[in-house]
Amino acid sequence: MAPPSGPPPFAPPGQGPGAGPPTTPPPAFVPAQTQQAGAFAVDPGAIRRCLYRFTYVWLTNRQQFWFYPTYIGRRSISGYRWNGFRWVFYGTDLRRILSFQCV
Repeated sequence: MAPPSGPPPFAPPGQGPGAGPPTTPPPAFVPAQTQQAGAFAVDPGAIRRCLYRFTYVWLTNRQQFWFYPTYIGRRSISGYRWNGFRWVFYGTDLRRILSFQCV
């Protein structure tokens, strides 16, 4: 029996087109922090527009960094975080995100 040809009819979460890390560094600026989620989790629908886009993230623990999301679930997000030198796979709970700005 020959193996199936072509891609599968569907892709697992985070494995769609462009699911790998970006091939370039993020922008060289920090965007203005314009919104805050407050005591509630970031809405998955609101951050979904940032999928496969450079996104600056501010966490509740005061960390902030460039992020490239490749998967957004009901309670979590994953993708690639810029560590200053390269993209590293990263995921977190949406409740940890204070605000975000995609460019």
